[in-house]
Amino acid sequence: MAKQEDIFKNVVSHAKEYGFIFPSSEVYDGLSAVYDYAQNGVELKKNIREYWWKSMVQMNENIVGLDAAILMHPTTWKASGHVDAFNDPLIDNKDSKKRYRADVLVEEFAEKINQKAQKEIEKARARFGDAFNEEEFVTTNARVVEYLSKYKEILSRLAKGMTDDLQDVKALIEELEIADPETGSRNWTDVKQFNLMFGTKLGASADSAMDLYLRPETAQGIFVNFLNVQKSGRMKVPFGIAQTGKAFRNEIVARQFIFRMREFEQMEMQFFVRPGEEMKWYHHWKETRLKWHLSLGLGKENYRFHDHEKLAHYANAAADIEFNFPFGFKELEGIHSRTDFDLKAHEQFSGKKLQYFDPELNENYVPYVVETSVGLDRMFLAVFATSLKEETLEDGSTRTVLKLPSVLAPTKAAILPLVKKDGLPDIARTIIEDLKWDFTVAYDEKDAVGRRYRRQDALGTPFCITVDHQTIEDQTVTIRHRDTMKQDRVKISELKDIIENEVSTKNWLMKM
Repeated sequence: MAKQEDIFKNVVSHAKEYGFIFPSSEVYDGLSAVYDYAQNGVELKKNIREYWWKSMVQMNENIVGLDAAILMHPTTWKASGHVDAFNDPLIDNKDSKKRYRADVLVEEFAEKINQKAQKEIEKARARFGDAFNEEEFVTTNARVVEYLSKYKEILSRLAKGMTDDLQDVKALIEELEIADPETGSRNWTDVKQFNLMFGTKLGASADSAMDLYLRPETAQGIFVNFLNVQKSGRMKVPFGIAQTGKAFRNEIVARQFIFRMREFEQMEMQFFVRPGEEMKWYHHWKETRLKWHLSLGLGKENYRFHDHEKLAHYANAAADIEFNFPFGFKELEGIHSRTDFDLKAHEQFSGKKLQYFDPELNENYVPYVVETSVGLDRMFLAVFATSLKEETLEDGSTRTVLKLPSVLAPTKAAILPLVKKDGLPDIARTIIEDLKWDFTVAYDEKDAVGRRYRRQDALGTPFCITVDHQTIEDQTVTIRHRDTMKQDRVKISELKDIIENEVSTKNWLMKM
């Protein structure tokens, strides 16, 4: 656990030191759980967003985009259930005065038990090698059976308490002797529900102002525009509407850096299908979305599906793609079969039909919806944390390298004149002028070239291109590859094709 904490601290520190993420309003001592994306972070975030958009919209003829407003009519949130049911179960510690999500306290306690089981499994795997039968070991090893049984029992009781009676959740916390993570106190209040929406006002005066909410999700903007998009685009079911944008949740227990924030960005797609075909499309999008994640090469072992046993009121199937963050496996993306709940709810509250006429069936119906929803900030954290490496080199020295998928890297190449004289900077500037039309490139002439290599490694730049005196003679340069540190001598005229081959979105998405 200590090692994981150290890794996570390094991630947060590196993000600030190299211009990826800053605490918001830091000159005023910051604002809790709100962050600003800095000069390199905004590029990485943009590249992740575009990689998603191209795979979701550009590569699918039956999916189109939308950018709905953040402010929506307040009845939207009554219809969606957010006014009445968008709550977190909170519990206060009477001694520390700290507030926590009760379900998270229990889940983290349960996960520690699960991790004990996983350690036993990994020990056995290392001991028996290729002969290891995990399924047999999990069902016969008494210690593992006990751990996993306890883990499942706790989660089952938590799910029941969340549905039936929050006092059962408090009783579970007390029975498990869960303590305040900071102080160790076990002096808890009752568990209470807290609505997560941010309220605001629309109007010139306090007397006439309308109460509004900052949207807690982007999906509802898609649902209320369903018919507008379908009719104006002459869309035929099945079709999808994709959107990226900000959402806001008044998280009381916002933590783990950008994993859980009060202002965050979502990348969502709502796919409208015939009733009865939703499960076919649900499984299709589960498989497709996992392939998208795997295309980035962050390691298949870092992903797993978590199929929901307890479903939201609007769903008939749901699964999370979980990712192995520095603090353990957590939700990265959700795939949900939302039935026809949302469109029917907006029909009811608006008094207007939101139906589709299917010419093949010659009938009107309210489509069912399959949703894919990934947090852009969580995706950023998954990519960034997994890519950050500390390597020991052959000469015993170490380097910090950010091995970002090159398609996502903020800067694709750094152009480095070996010295700041003899016309080398001029040649370097000429190369930049040529490449910048196609790629984000940087110029760096400060310090020895080895130190500049290390700086670009830490920024995640896939290529360093060094202009030296030989360049003047034969128009060749040295191109250094970030991950292998291999150096090749190539013609300046070949640079564009070399970089394009490595960072092309097409080449990366073809891995799906």
